[in-house]
Amino acid sequence: MTRIVWESEGNTKWSDGCVVTIGVFDGVHEGHRRVLQLVRELADARGLDAVCVTFDRHPAQVVRPDSAPRLLTGLDHKLDLIAETELADIVVVIGFDEQRSHESAEDFVNEVLVERLGARLVVVGADFHFGHARAGNVAMLDAVGADLGFEVLGLGLVAPPDDPGHVAYSSTRIRELLSTGDVRSSSSMLGRPHEVRGVVAHGDARGREIGFPTANVLVSEEILLPSDGIYAGILVTSDGVEHPSAISLGRRPTFYADQGYSLLEAHLLDFEGDLYDQMVAVRFVDWIRGEAKYDSVEALIAQIQRDCDRAREILGA
Repeated sequence: MTRIVWESEGNTKWSDGCVVTIGVFDGVHEGHRRVLQLVRELADARGLDAVCVTFDRHPAQVVRPDSAPRLLTGLDHKLDLIAETELADIVVVIGFDEQRSHESAEDFVNEVLVERLGARLVVVGADFHFGHARAGNVAMLDAVGADLGFEVLGLGLVAPPDDPGHVAYSSTRIRELLSTGDVRSSSSMLGRPHEVRGVVAHGDARGREIGFPTANVLVSEEILLPSDGIYAGILVTSDGVEHPSAISLGRRPTFYADQGYSLLEAHLLDFEGDLYDQMVAVRFVDWIRGEAKYDSVEALIAQIQRDCDRAREILGA
């Protein structure tokens, strides 16, 4: 079982010897999982702990907040996904704040890798940078590791073996796909449908009024949603039950001329019940169509019915 360790939980040593990888791991996509698999195999071969070090937020949210990317996964979701791989013995969550952003690369190595983890092998991306002003990199790790007792393995980006274009797995590429509504391709890179989590809140009951009640899901602003449109997907309730759904993400132009934000609404197919105030997950399986304005409510109702039929077809529901 994976043990989650928070940096703030005192000064105890986390491991007496490990193979460790370090990164944001946003999305915990297929590339991340292949790195974790490699760490697991290397650790087993050496009789060491397999350790994943990650951060409680994206470092860019601190060092360049105006251009920080929206996240594919919140912290709890990310930790759940890493634990579900069963590849890491220990996941260490490092608090990244203004003070940490000014820490030297040398201090991070000594405090985290050497003193707290007893690292014997550090596995990172070839373009890995860390420490104040991004001064730390693979070459620096390799140089100090020779003195401090650990080896370094720098990895290139991992690409799907059956991809003729050799497009590498990356959180950046997944964000690009989601921004166009291509949730099917993003699922291939993630290894699962893109999922967002949030609480079901009371809305204006527009869906219920026209015969298609929806769960209005409030998602943190730091989480990336796909582009506006209609999707086939799954809503997972707090008890773990999966409900095939037709999902609307957008500004509802048929009813509102200037709604200033996108609303995430899921119509659960063949479901009756109260989901208010539940924490739920919404998984985007496939694109159905773009958002459109209709001349009448009747035309909208007819289109929603077609959307539901299409969602059933896609989901096999």
